[in-house]
Amino acid sequence: MAKPFRILTLNQISSIGLAEFPSSRYVVGKDLSDPDAIVLRSHDLHDMTIPASVRVVGRAGAGTNNIPVASLSTRGIPVFNTPGANANAVKELVIAGLLISARNLIPAARYVEALESDGDALDDQVEAGKKQFAGRELPGRTLGVIGLGKIGSLVADAAIKLGMKVLGFDPSITVDAAWSLPSQVQKARGIEELLKNSDFVTVHVPLLDITRRMIDVKRVMAMKSGAVLLNFSRDAIVDTGAVLEALNSGRIRYYVCDFPSARLRGHANVVALPHLGASTAEAEDNCAVMAAMQVRDYLEHGQIVNAVNFPDVDMARESPYRIGVANANVPNMVGQISTAVAAAGLNIHNMLNKSKDEMAYTLVDVDSPVTVDLCKQIAAIPGVLMIRYLPADRT
Repeated sequence: MAKPFRILTLNQISSIGLAEFPSSRYVVGKDLSDPDAIVLRSHDLHDMTIPASVRVVGRAGAGTNNIPVASLSTRGIPVFNTPGANANAVKELVIAGLLISARNLIPAARYVEALESDGDALDDQVEAGKKQFAGRELPGRTLGVIGLGKIGSLVADAAIKLGMKVLGFDPSITVDAAWSLPSQVQKARGIEELLKNSDFVTVHVPLLDITRRMIDVKRVMAMKSGAVLLNFSRDAIVDTGAVLEALNSGRIRYYVCDFPSARLRGHANVVALPHLGASTAEAEDNCAVMAAMQVRDYLEHGQIVNAVNFPDVDMARESPYRIGVANANVPNMVGQISTAVAAAGLNIHNMLNKSKDEMAYTLVDVDSPVTVDLCKQIAAIPGVLMIRYLPADRT
């Protein structure tokens, strides 16, 4: 019987997700040595020595800032995330943020909590004080959505159903995202145009060098006077100092975010939530299931979907004998792999090679069993980072 795969979990992972690893083929635990894979949520891998046995890392969530992706890439280890698995949870929180800010719910609740009267006196104070919390309704207002991926698209759709106008901007929108985007979304020609014409602005982009402090002093000042800024993406996308200055000057009305900080805490016009974006039982289950399925498909079949550092590679099995090769994206790699396979007397039944930036990945189905010597020969090719033999009887 083949040796079972070993899955090391570094956070509390949904049992529904872990159930995707059948006990007949997998050992799953928090204190495993020599794991084949690591599945985690927010655990910081940067300060951890990642065992040489690890072949793949699965993040049950979208962000991978807690994972040393670059160093894992040099070892030929794909890092999976779960884009879209928590999209509905984040969408609902954004809509809650819209309503909280539009109706001044937080200061209104604080006002009531501070009242000490009783009976008729309390009623009088409530009636006298409620005028200062008069809000505005959402229909007819414009929501600007920066980033039109799965979450941004769902937010846009929900806002339209609430009667809002939606202005969107995403210079990197994918074909799939464009297809799922509601037709009523108007396209902004740039962020500045979106900011200038939106009553509410919500940000849904990943944290990259190009998006760090995307909403800076200049862009905050470009916002429509009295607008509301919502950030349920990543804290560093917004320049906190610029936002606080705009709040104090009255340029913007509220900042609603999922990232508390000492600078924001206590400000009357800041609603900072304790990172609740994906904190629903449903989202945790969805992320765990998606991460587990991706890790399992890679370990068993070498397939790659939603790796942040590797191309998507999906090739149907047409032979029980498969090789997966992770390599640097350099010329003649496919030729060298094919030559080595042919020299070993094996016939290539099917082959697929794809690249993404500096990384490339090749799947090869052959008609006969693969020897240890062939794997060593391919591993010795300059630029090959990892080779795995994936016979069907292993699973």
